[in-house]
Amino acid sequence: MTTTAPATTAPPTPELGGRRFVLAVLALAVGGFAIGTTEFVTMGLLPQIAEGIGVSEPKAGHVISAYALGVVVGVPILSFFAARLPRRGLLVGLMAAYAVFNLLSAAATGYGMLTFARFLDGLPHGAYFGVASLVAASLAEPRHRGRAVASVMLGLSFANVVGVPAATWVGQGLGWRAAYLMTSGIALLTIVLVLAFVPSVPGDKEATGRKEAREFFARRQVWLTMAAGAVGFGGLFAVYSYIATTVTDVAGLGEGDVPIFLLAFGLGMVAGTWLAGELAAWSVFRSLLWSGIGSAVVMLVFWAVAPHGWFLLPVVFSITAIGSILVTNLQLRLMDVAGDAVTLGAAMNHAALNTANALGAWLGGLVIAAGYGYRSPALVGAGLSVLGVGILLWSALSERRSTAS
Repeated sequence: MTTTAPATTAPPTPELGGRRFVLAVLALAVGGFAIGTTEFVTMGLLPQIAEGIGVSEPKAGHVISAYALGVVVGVPILSFFAARLPRRGLLVGLMAAYAVFNLLSAAATGYGMLTFARFLDGLPHGAYFGVASLVAASLAEPRHRGRAVASVMLGLSFANVVGVPAATWVGQGLGWRAAYLMTSGIALLTIVLVLAFVPSVPGDKEATGRKEAREFFARRQVWLTMAAGAVGFGGLFAVYSYIATTVTDVAGLGEGDVPIFLLAFGLGMVAGTWLAGELAAWSVFRSLLWSGIGSAVVMLVFWAVAPHGWFLLPVVFSITAIGSILVTNLQLRLMDVAGDAVTLGAAMNHAALNTANALGAWLGGLVIAAGYGYRSPALVGAGLSVLGVGILLWSALSERRSTAS
């Protein structure tokens, strides 16, 4: 099944030469690096955070869910008001807010304050990625649109290769608060790079939040695509949220080995995001379908291999490699089915994926608290992946019937 190019009323973007294009996309990707580092380092430092704020680890996992819920709430609200705003200025404002809320997270004195700070920190997340994806896609030739969006998402992937292991190491050595201070600094660097290299891009003067929302949410394919992401991607977070204790208590390795597994997660994201850009040229929808099936399989392998030490490492790599194919192609799919509501369409993917974040972390903590152990979130993840594939098949059937009629 193929997808059609999205209709758009977006304003024209200045054409850039090769070097200027690379620098602009790099600046956008650094923002993704900042966001990815602070989102995922919480999982690597969850035992330290739980001890620092005086709660159990499953309860501390709710901090992860709070961030994800912030993304879900922030995307429609910010996108509703942002469609007409100049896009470079919007990117700068979103990243400035991100820097401030990271500082608030570092200053948190207890569970309630940290949970609220993480919720606030999630608010700009989806809007930033949505606007950055639109800008990157508009700078590229139409046939390279998927690669341009994937390049922005590579910032998120490289965060898990460099940023998250480094911030986890810093947090283990200097305290978990230092990790959030570090990501606040990266957000400030992003502001400088965006102002220096991203061209001034006006907003869509004809767009209104009400018009975009009416256009976007009236489409059945929009709801099915978001549901596939919200459910199908939850398995990754069910596993990732509790990876630190899985490595130490189930696999029998040391605390110092946790950053290595976080690095494997990151390398898998880089490989998967690059592959997603190539697969998008083949078929966005088929890429989604096969990555969902692959995710279910690899979750079952994770459950089987978890007690066997270093044999778990390539499985961790595979989980995020497959998951990243799903993320990038969901982004493209949602932009395709959004019609003229491109700002909302580009951003709402991250609301769906962070619904998956909240759902996965919550369900993973639930089965752990029920006494099923730290391997059990992988079985939850397999079930969520199967449900996600089912929703994609429903989407395909619905689209085929609509086309026929």
